[in-house]
Amino acid sequence: MINREQYMEQIVPFIDKPFVKVITGIRRSGKSVVLRLIRDELLRRGVREERIIYLNFESFQWIDLKEAKALYAYIRGQAGDAGKYYILLDEIQEVDGWEKVVNSLLVDLDTDIYVTGSNSRMLSSELATYLTGRYVAFHVMTLSFREYLTFHDLQANDPTLNRKEEFQKYLRMGGFPAIHTADYGYEAIYKIVYDIYSSVILRDTVQRHNIRNVELLERVVKFVFDNIGNKLNAKNIADYFKSQQRKVDMNTIYNYLNALESAFIIQRIPRYDIKGKEILQTNEKYFVSDLSLIYSVMGYRDRLIAGMLENLVCLELKRRGYEVYVGKQDDKEVDFVAIRREEKIYVQVTYQLASQATVEREFAPLLAINDHYPKYVVSMDSLWQDNMEGVRHRHIADFLLDDI
Repeated sequence: MINREQYMEQIVPFIDKPFVKVITGIRRSGKSVVLRLIRDELLRRGVREERIIYLNFESFQWIDLKEAKALYAYIRGQAGDAGKYYILLDEIQEVDGWEKVVNSLLVDLDTDIYVTGSNSRMLSSELATYLTGRYVAFHVMTLSFREYLTFHDLQANDPTLNRKEEFQKYLRMGGFPAIHTADYGYEAIYKIVYDIYSSVILRDTVQRHNIRNVELLERVVKFVFDNIGNKLNAKNIADYFKSQQRKVDMNTIYNYLNALESAFIIQRIPRYDIKGKEILQTNEKYFVSDLSLIYSVMGYRDRLIAGMLENLVCLELKRRGYEVYVGKQDDKEVDFVAIRREEKIYVQVTYQLASQATVEREFAPLLAINDHYPKYVVSMDSLWQDNMEGVRHRHIADFLLDDI
């Protein structure tokens, strides 16, 4: 079991603190591994095994506990003695009314509670109603490029490592942990990921949101996947279907996008006015939670390379704790404005700086920003390494691995 160190560093300081630890992420991103790592950490600290109650609601073993009263009664029965109990509940969204159970356990017992789930609605107003000010949220993502190297027993700081070669593999394979546990070929990888995708579509979108037109939902998915890195909204998509002689209500598209976002298949990145320092409500971009989802549904497409590189940079910025936006600077666009408390960075992403015109086009929006925050142009160029008037150029493999 690989240590997801980044997430453990975030969660461990909250052990024995009076907050419910809520861990979210797309299915098969590694939430269960993180929960087992938490259990191991508790045992390492001297917590007795009988004081740890661990339930995985994807297991048929616990099918009778998928109702609030039954789950509460079971845990009360297990926690019979005085003293603290550590309660770890995996894929808790499978239990109807789980928020009430967690709230009651906090009130009635001496507990330290950890829950995982595959739907962002776990952090909805209902949870906030029951646990206002009493939970902390953590989001587990698929493997970063650095974690990919760790899975393959490689070290990012090894001077003999060919970062660019390994990046090409990572780009094609994606980051779902399961595909890195054996030496799978690309077709096998995409078959595994397609099964994950099908599970998410069926269980976390169709069933959870009562979607009847599955064929339309999947066409919306393909349209979004085919437009990674482009500005997009429900109207764009509805207009596309209209051009195909298919009338689709814009509210339906909007609801489908929300359902896909709730299941962590896609992530919406809003626009940000750099001069006005305000979030805009139109023409956001959507990125996918792992590039292998695109390949599993549509195959690997070279023509999407620029958008795929943007996607990887966006995910990496989010992993590092940034709030990520698409920047608007007058009539120019900056691919990403990333904000983390008082820190801010600007990032332009392009496939290659193949000509002087391309160089000027990519650097110009950053040069027009009149502030002191770091600015980067990220590409797959191995030879073009110059900086320009304080704007730094980085190969994407280096950008994903080095401190920024």
